[in-house]
Amino acid sequence: MSPNPDPGYTGEHRTAVAAAEEAGTLLRSRFPDGFAARQKGELGDVVTDLDVAAEQLVVDRIRARYPHDRILAEESGELRGDGGGRTWLVDPLDGSNNVVIGLAVYVVGIALCVDDTPVVGVVHDPMTGRTWSALRGGGAHGPAGRLATSADVRLTPSAGPLLAWTQGHGVSRDDPVACALRHTLELRSRRLLQLWAPLVAWSMLARGDIDGFVGYRAEAIDLPAGALLAREAGIALRHLDGAEFGGGFGGPDTGRSFVAGRPEMLPHLLDLVSPFSPGTARTRDNVVRNTGS
Repeated sequence: MSPNPDPGYTGEHRTAVAAAEEAGTLLRSRFPDGFAARQKGELGDVVTDLDVAAEQLVVDRIRARYPHDRILAEESGELRGDGGGRTWLVDPLDGSNNVVIGLAVYVVGIALCVDDTPVVGVVHDPMTGRTWSALRGGGAHGPAGRLATSADVRLTPSAGPLLAWTQGHGVSRDDPVACALRHTLELRSRRLLQLWAPLVAWSMLARGDIDGFVGYRAEAIDLPAGALLAREAGIALRHLDGAEFGGGFGGPDTGRSFVAGRPEMLPHLLDLVSPFSPGTARTRDNVVRNTGS
């Protein structure tokens, strides 16, 4: 948890929670067959009219309370404002590909960043009605109260940790580093979950359901909400080379590769991922070893 609480953002936190839950009610009312879908881009992603409707609802709620703030929304892109360094990030339906095939694994994500530092993060699960949220320095909370990691939550089995994986939409399927890193994690973990909904993985990590989460050139839109939720629950976040990872949305996607896990698990996770850190002498050797190229 961050050492300095930011009580000045409690109003923003309430707004984000209310907007996420209202959007969740809309999504739940039209799942699994009350929507239309279409392809988005050339990389196999999809968008539904649920994404668009939920996003408009959330944006309207934020605009009503904070009309001068900048908003980055998954479908609408950037909605400019003059609110200084304040930026809201809205992922109205994280898990659109799951929804399209009838898989009820999706959430609503909202974050507020100030000068690229996450200060509010909210993840809402429409199917269960559960909400997890964090205020920078104020901890992470869910339906059962405060979230806090503990070494006693679950012992790591001899087969290895239970991990989740995500990679950004801009990463090609044959990206040699992504393929080699993912292959290593699959070999060295008990399971490697690929959920098509990063915020689901972040909330699982914050609750202690999984041991770690690895991202390669992750998407910016859902990163701050998930990273803040995990950090405020006591999760350690690092770049692949072990440097501190802030969880902001700025900069190129090459700066958004990360590993996150319980503090006692972090050394083991870094042993797995550090050979694939950009610029390390071992990266090329590990790519060749794992891909044969």
